[in-house]
Amino acid sequence: MRALKIGDLLVAVPALRGLRAGFPDHRIVLACAGWLRPLVELTGAVDEILPTPRGLDEPLALAPGTVDVAVNLHGNGVQSRGRLEALEARRRIGHAAPGWDGPEWIDGLHERERWSRLLNAHGLPGDPLDYLLPPPDTDVVGVGGGAGSAVVHVGAAHASRHWPVGRFARVVEDLLRRGLRVLLTGDQRERERAVEVATQVDTSVGRSGARLAVLAGELSLTEFFAVIAGADLVVSADTGAAHLASAFARPSVVIFGPAAPENWGPPPGPHRVLTDSAVRRGDPFAADPDPALLAVGVDDVLREVDQLLPGS
Repeated sequence: MRALKIGDLLVAVPALRGLRAGFPDHRIVLACAGWLRPLVELTGAVDEILPTPRGLDEPLALAPGTVDVAVNLHGNGVQSRGRLEALEARRRIGHAAPGWDGPEWIDGLHERERWSRLLNAHGLPGDPLDYLLPPPDTDVVGVGGGAGSAVVHVGAAHASRHWPVGRFARVVEDLLRRGLRVLLTGDQRERERAVEVATQVDTSVGRSGARLAVLAGELSLTEFFAVIAGADLVVSADTGAAHLASAFARPSVVIFGPAAPENWGPPPGPHRVLTDSAVRRGDPFAADPDPALLAVGVDDVLREVDQLLPGS
């Protein structure tokens, strides 16, 4: 069970692959949000999805006794354990808790390491660096993806991760000057932010109107994956887009706010993290941006872009 969102699923990919290797003859069913199916399929580790449209609020739709092994990749709270205990599986894999054998939960671990460590403690394989995904087999020519493009993901699920619109616009201008086509992404709820970024971009910069596209709210999930997988650069707050850039090994600049990059940051590779932990408030559901996010300026981002795209 991993009944969460894109980034949460991606940091659990090493554990899912460990389960696939550890139980080669089992049918692996992942309890997660049904809309994540295109992403789950790219992992190559799951046979079937059990949709959880309301997260942990409803019992899992499986009859007691039909599951051989129940694995808690969701957390270690009473609610997640209870949903899995109701399955009456022969074996439980999770952290130490009443009725559960396993390793103690340790705060401060990186999530990829946490779930790989869990499997290892249960005698199963799990490599935290086994996170890469193949790009989706989807043609995105019609939406402007591919070589020579940069994705600027302007949205996030909560305002605590909303880097200011005006700063995004200045970054877009710089990328346009470098000759890149810039794609502004986000979901339908974030389209207004993307449009505002585009509005604030100086239209005289490298004929920006011809090379700047607002794609927020227009892409299918698979198209979104393909756009990121084909980009030369991804600039994003700490959200699903940043985790996808890591999964597809695309150079990225990630601006962190309430979450600690030590726990959720990208793996080694062409990725740069920007934040100020000294001023981090740490409330992911705050109604305004986290000070650690606001401490990152436009020049900070462009300095990292220079390192990732030398000579552009």
